[in-house]
Amino acid sequence: MDHCVFIHTNPKQIVGAIVAQYALRRQSQNADKFEVRLIETTDHPFLAEFEGQMYLRDGVKRVWLNDDLQSFTPLRFMPPELMDYSGRAVVIDPDIFAVADIWDLLSRDMGDYSILCRKRSGPKGLVDKCYASSVMLLDCARLKHWRCEEQFRSMFEFKLDYHDWICLKSEDRSTIGFFENEWNDFDKLTPQTRMLHTTRRKTQPWKTGLPIDWRPAERFRAFPPLGWLMRARRKLFGEYGMLGNYSAHPDQNQERLFFGLLRECVELGLVTDEMLREQMSSNHVRHDAFEVIERTPPLALPPNPPVALT
Repeated sequence: MDHCVFIHTNPKQIVGAIVAQYALRRQSQNADKFEVRLIETTDHPFLAEFEGQMYLRDGVKRVWLNDDLQSFTPLRFMPPELMDYSGRAVVIDPDIFAVADIWDLLSRDMGDYSILCRKRSGPKGLVDKCYASSVMLLDCARLKHWRCEEQFRSMFEFKLDYHDWICLKSEDRSTIGFFENEWNDFDKLTPQTRMLHTTRRKTQPWKTGLPIDWRPAERFRAFPPLGWLMRARRKLFGEYGMLGNYSAHPDQNQERLFFGLLRECVELGLVTDEMLREQMSSNHVRHDAFEVIERTPPLALPPNPPVALT
């Protein structure tokens, strides 16, 4: 099939990825026109090969950890290879959930652009000119220079900075266009939202109460001393020391959306009780997940609901 949506993930975010995969099909009246595939870190040994080695990130040398919450991010540059450099692809993070028909984006006229995405908000977008690669529409035939493993290895040779790679700074800016922010809505759920991105890691709804297991930035251009403080914290207390726990999401509607989708995944057997218990035991999913599912009201059916939900 020449149209595909890819969700890149690791074991820590596999439940989010399965829910994201389900939401894409649930919300589409054109689900027969595209595939949805997971790209999992465990299927790509080159990531594990560099465990514990130093790489370049935002001008600072960091240790690569496959167990980090976001170790999947290099894989967002793999879809053109997986598509044999032909056709269209959308790639999304495992914490992004469709509330509209992804076909409207996947079938969009891209003009002369190779990539469509949105700009980052806040200082990263305004000052650093960082583009959000967490959702991208890709014309795969125009991205034959994307060689994920090769580019990943170059970070450990200190030739490529992770920050520049993820922010698309290595790309010719004339080949990048923009779609509406609602296709990658950062922690905002409105009637205009097309895909909700629970991008603020500390408040991801399925993680509430768990110990934080992601590493914060260690360079802050607007206030460099904060970066010094974060590096000192890591050296004194370890990668996740003194970072605290995940907090509840401030928007209950976003929590209800996720757990409403998860509830349907459980009812359809896409996520089993056994899997959820394993994920809770591994601290990948909050320990009260079953209780939250139980108290979450059913979601309104989409225009073309799966047969099992009608």
